[in-house]
Amino acid sequence: MAASSVNPFLSDSDEESERRSRKGKDVGAPGPTPPPAAAHVPSLPLSPQLEAGYGYIGGGLREVAAAAASPLGAEPPRVSLDTMAAQLLRDQYILTALEFHTELQEAGRELPRLRDYFSNPGNFERHTSTPPKDLAPAPGQLNRAGSISTLDSLDFARYSDDGNRETDERVAVLEFELRKAKETIQSLRANLTQAAAFTESDVPLQERKNYKSSPEIQEAVKPLEKRALNFLVNEYLLKINYKLTSITFSDENDDQDFELWDDVGLNIPKPPDLLQMYRECGSHATSSKEMKDVAVEVEPNELDILPKVEELATLQKPQLEEQAEIVQELQDQLIVLNNEKTSFATQIRQLKSEIEALKQQNFSAVVTTTDRARLPPAMTEQVPQSKPMDSGEYLDIRNFENNSCNEEIIIATSCPIDTNTDSTSPVVPSVTVATLTPHHKKETEPATVRSQSAREPVQFDKPNRTLSPAFHQALLSFCRMATDSRLGAEVSRIADSEQCVMLMLGRCLPHIVPNVLLAKREELIPLILCTACLHPEPKERDQLLHILFNLIKRPDDEQRQMILTGCVAFARHVGPTRVEAELLPQCWEQINHKYPERRLLVAEACGALAPYLPKEIRSSLVLSMLQQMLTEDKADLVREAVIKSLGIIMAYIDDPDKYLQGFELQMSALNDPSERVINATHQVFLPAFAAWTTELGKLQSHLIPTLLSNIEKILREGEHGLDEHKLHLHLSAMQSLIPPLFALVLKNAPFASKAKLQGEVPQIEVTRFPRPASPLQDVATIIGSREQLSVLLQLYDNQLEHEGTTGWENLLWVVNQLLPHLIETVGKINVTSTSCVHDFSRYFWRLCRTFGKIFTNTKVKPQFQEILRLSEEAVDISATAGNGVLTKATVPIYATGVLTCYNQEEDRKLLVGFLEDVMTTLSLSHAPLDSLKASFVELGANPAYHELLLTVLWYGVVHTSALVRCTAARMFELLVKGVNETLVAQRNVPALITLSSDPEISVRIATIPAFGTIMEAVTQRELLERVKMQLASFLEDPQYHDQHSLHMEIIKTFGRVGPNAEPKFRDEFVLPNLHKLAISNNQQAVDTKRLDIAIQLFEAYSALSCCFISEELMVCHFLPGLKCLRMDMEHLSPEHEVILNSMIKECELKVENRSVQEPQSSMSIAASLVSEDTKTRFLNKMGQLSTSGAMLANVFQRKK
Repeated sequence: MAASSVNPFLSDSDEESERRSRKGKDVGAPGPTPPPAAAHVPSLPLSPQLEAGYGYIGGGLREVAAAAASPLGAEPPRVSLDTMAAQLLRDQYILTALEFHTELQEAGRELPRLRDYFSNPGNFERHTSTPPKDLAPAPGQLNRAGSISTLDSLDFARYSDDGNRETDERVAVLEFELRKAKETIQSLRANLTQAAAFTESDVPLQERKNYKSSPEIQEAVKPLEKRALNFLVNEYLLKINYKLTSITFSDENDDQDFELWDDVGLNIPKPPDLLQMYRECGSHATSSKEMKDVAVEVEPNELDILPKVEELATLQKPQLEEQAEIVQELQDQLIVLNNEKTSFATQIRQLKSEIEALKQQNFSAVVTTTDRARLPPAMTEQVPQSKPMDSGEYLDIRNFENNSCNEEIIIATSCPIDTNTDSTSPVVPSVTVATLTPHHKKETEPATVRSQSAREPVQFDKPNRTLSPAFHQALLSFCRMATDSRLGAEVSRIADSEQCVMLMLGRCLPHIVPNVLLAKREELIPLILCTACLHPEPKERDQLLHILFNLIKRPDDEQRQMILTGCVAFARHVGPTRVEAELLPQCWEQINHKYPERRLLVAEACGALAPYLPKEIRSSLVLSMLQQMLTEDKADLVREAVIKSLGIIMAYIDDPDKYLQGFELQMSALNDPSERVINATHQVFLPAFAAWTTELGKLQSHLIPTLLSNIEKILREGEHGLDEHKLHLHLSAMQSLIPPLFALVLKNAPFASKAKLQGEVPQIEVTRFPRPASPLQDVATIIGSREQLSVLLQLYDNQLEHEGTTGWENLLWVVNQLLPHLIETVGKINVTSTSCVHDFSRYFWRLCRTFGKIFTNTKVKPQFQEILRLSEEAVDISATAGNGVLTKATVPIYATGVLTCYNQEEDRKLLVGFLEDVMTTLSLSHAPLDSLKASFVELGANPAYHELLLTVLWYGVVHTSALVRCTAARMFELLVKGVNETLVAQRNVPALITLSSDPEISVRIATIPAFGTIMEAVTQRELLERVKMQLASFLEDPQYHDQHSLHMEIIKTFGRVGPNAEPKFRDEFVLPNLHKLAISNNQQAVDTKRLDIAIQLFEAYSALSCCFISEELMVCHFLPGLKCLRMDMEHLSPEHEVILNSMIKECELKVENRSVQEPQSSMSIAASLVSEDTKTRFLNKMGQLSTSGAMLANVFQRKK
């Protein structure tokens, strides 16, 4: 905005008077300008600076105040705020005007004149090209620093003729001016901050009382308060590390610098942080104020003017009494108004009931007339006429063409409508058809009582002409109106009531929907639903709901949610009868729709509408629909939605006869091939069905025992091949039933009646229960609340610890029936089935964690210990006779499912002791180590138990028995993969090296597989070199030359780890040593040993043939080793000789192809294809090998 567009120094009245008088008065000259008439001080509260009469204000305002104080005969006119602003700007009181502008802004009364002035930078520019003598600023301009007009800021040398120094000197002057300007800005901000600090003392007494008596009345936050609060909130967010929230908060307040408190207010001390303010807000401790003696010089006569303290108290008493009377009067008025409000509310209720009665009486009374009807003049006639509801009774503008031709006929038509008390609702209809003449208009009487806002007949001005009505009709026919079509008929009729609107929408929506874009059709859902709810015709409602379910061809997730929301709203509005009669048929029609999105909508609608259906329909029709979709639908998403809806239905069924059907649905859902459906079953359907089963008392009597029986049946049938997937599904279902089982135990406990929420309830530990798969499996959700669960848990632990389970039938069933049955079932599991052991382990872990530590220690562990019998005496017996239980899955399930439930020091010690005892017992009894290996595999999957397992193995390393040391050496192989390499280097390798120098040769041989696994899994160069040296010592030490078992173990290890080991280790160590072993085996005199070594070499070479081997290694080691092996097989196993010949030919072909190719390429495309084809055929033949010699001999025979 340009500075010249508005003169900021003239008010509107001054400008007008200046134009009229033109007395030559200098408007821009300083000094006061008297107003055109006497004025009084405006009601705007002055700032403390204005009241103190600062010297820079000048005479303008003082004269205004004096004019206000002087007594006049008549009340002086009020001076406008704009006039005061113009006077300040005219007299160049810029700082006062700025302060005045700030106070007006805070009061919400901003003046455009001051806003335009201070927002225009041109008013504050100082032109440096002005010569020094013209230092006085032009009117309307303000210097940037107050000191630049003084000699200390002027350097006359810059105006000399020396132009070389002009730039440097000008920079110095500008730096000085900038420093002075910053000081001025700080001073101005201090003044503004002080002015903005609007304390409570500035608020009138009555307003303060209002704030205190009515806490809901809050004063608007001031800018200074807002900035201070923003700073403290941001500081608190940063202190508690809510950095993202702080960043977002700073972005939303980008006009504030949160790093500098002075940005809030320069002279405002920073308050304590929010936390300290919150802690001290309730203390209300008033700190003692610092007192100082101040002496003020006054004139003697001024002391007499000041009122005394007694006089002030005397003056204040009448004011307080007057205010008390005002308060009492307001309270009396409030009581009267409340009484009137109550009486009016009663009258409104009575009127509503009367209107409802009238609506019922007059709903069917409708009257209409046709444009051909002619009634005799001067006659009043009432025409009762009944019509169908959907008759389109509107104010028809087509009838006005005929009616305008006959001034004697005025027709009042109406529709059946609903009535309400508010002015926006439709009114009671009139059923009167009156023929009026100018002489008898008062003779018309309505047939029914009209409401106040009833539509009156519309009258139009008639021309004073004598044209015939036929001529009028013929003339108006030239107006082109499409009244013959359906749409034209709808357009020409205007609905004047809610009922008519519903009828019109029912007719129009079927024609609107097909013409709306598919992507926007959900916008029609509210319109369709409201019309379907309120339409009087069942046929039209059915058509509208059909449109709703067919609105979108393939509705996406958001569109389905919108339709379901509308269906639920419809159901809430119309009730269960209409839902059954109108909505369910639409679902049934779509149950076999070709699009899965439509079927998905039906499945979701069955669950969403379940609470609003009659209970007989829930357990019959809806349940049958969902069962049919579960068994027949091929879409996973649809079956998943069916399962979720079945879960909702299970919460609303109360017919016990439907239990078996629900159980069949559960088993069908568990056997579903889709993972999505199974997850939905565990998360929704199974918890809901378990809740209903609990209410029926069949959780412990039928559901859990049936699942256990199914598990035993799967294990019996799995002797020749266990169905691990089916077993996993049943055990997962058993896990999902643990929370409702524990809730049942708590609800039926002897202390259940004592569980009262009194006082402060202790919080439940976060790790008390396992993480639930869904909220429905949360024990707190099943019980009702975390507080109620906390009280029950306290009583539960106390009961178990001090009183036991006497009289506690539900818990006794768990202890005496469920646990023994489970432990017996565990003993039948094949211990080599890793997934089966893992599933049972997880089940026992969840069972123990849910039922608590006391239950685990007193009820679960003793039953396992009784079965395992790991006492000192039992160890000796097991060593001689063998302990069959220790070789079964009971050991790993007890170790990983029960002993790992709690991770305190005593629990870890118990686990370590159990594993040490098992290792010792199995070693001394020469029993299989499968159960111990299964325990190590299951525990080794969790890095938290690696140190514990290494502790157990170290116990075996230092054991006195060579059998135990040998077992420990073999177990180290299981603790390499998945273990931190640092831990392997610090714990595994030293222990293995210790065992590799054991006096017993069997112990040393047992370390070889572990060394091989390290070579396969570790990447540290130093660690690999140590292992390589140890294996080399086994091969090169003369004392091992005749150790047949050692050579067997080394060759087997090379064949296992060679393909996955580092290529350098394979090329430099594995292949050369296999060649040496093949050569030495040719010299073996014992045929059985020679055959054993040859078979192991054959397996190793077969595995390594799939690796990339360089030409040099192929010629130097691989081919010679194969040829040595062929020599052994010629005498010992001719069937293997055929395969070896094929391998040798393939390797020779590779070497020949590489030698023919150029140095840049390794082999041609043709040779590559031949090689790959040969390799594929060889591997296929290898897969067909069996122990039968005849089959081995015929593998490579040509097919005839």
